[in-house]
Amino acid sequence: MFYHTKKLQYFKPPEKSDPVYAMKIQELIGGTFGEMTVMMQYLFQGWNCRGPVKYRDMLLDIGTEEIGHVEMLATMIAHLLDKAPLKVQEEGAKDAVVGAVMGGTNPRDVIMAAAMNPQHAIVSGLGAMPADSVGFPWNGRFIVASGNLMADFRSNLHAESQGRLQAVRMYEMSDDPGVKDTLSFMIARDTMHQNQWLAAIEDLKSEGLEDTPVPSSFPLELEKREFAYQFWNHSEGKESAEGRWAKGPSMDGKGEFQYVQNPQPLGPEPQPPQPDPRLHGTPINKESQGQHKSDRMIIG
Repeated sequence: MFYHTKKLQYFKPPEKSDPVYAMKIQELIGGTFGEMTVMMQYLFQGWNCRGPVKYRDMLLDIGTEEIGHVEMLATMIAHLLDKAPLKVQEEGAKDAVVGAVMGGTNPRDVIMAAAMNPQHAIVSGLGAMPADSVGFPWNGRFIVASGNLMADFRSNLHAESQGRLQAVRMYEMSDDPGVKDTLSFMIARDTMHQNQWLAAIEDLKSEGLEDTPVPSSFPLELEKREFAYQFWNHSEGKESAEGRWAKGPSMDGKGEFQYVQNPQPLGPEPQPPQPDPRLHGTPINKESQGQHKSDRMIIG
């Protein structure tokens, strides 16, 4: 059961309308690493969690918090779009368009950069949408909920790292005190969440529930161990040999890194199976095609 409290987690309204910035901030709602993604990711991980109750409770805590972040950003977009006449954006682009034509730049790119998202007026009535900054709808395929908590927590750390990076970039793109104040709060929460997932990963290890490599439940003797810690130099240059990944004990403590300067293929040249005659593919030669005619009759 979910309850909604009418007060926002935190919010400072923008001092002025800015429909162009409203279009950009959609990325923080419906982008690949936006608040809708982490909201659904954490909730599904929590609902699917079969591990210790503390992990399920923690996941549902943060997933519910992220619902509030979507609400904050939706409220911010509504303020940024409020009282913003659509003509203002057209007027603001005029001089830039002239300059683009004179300078050889594509005027369409300038117009798109200077104009508000038309869907904010046509579709949502000057409100936020479940979409990113270029209007691509949010997609459930963005989320990760595998049932393996270590794999999920690492994915969560990645999502929070990318999300904080994007929020910081949005902070730098604004000179509005209200926008920057609200984003400052969200950036701070992203700091906590990165630390949270690092702590959760460490907690899983200390509990003996999961370790590297994930999944640790798969018997190591079933993998080809001679290749498990080799770094293969697959591009020109040998600079990669200087990294921590190329020498010394492996990070899981179960092997030694080895740098392979000139890796060689371990398999044969492929010999593709010839096409089924019913599919009318091109065989390797005419003789092969004739060979399959009898097969075709039998198959038919």
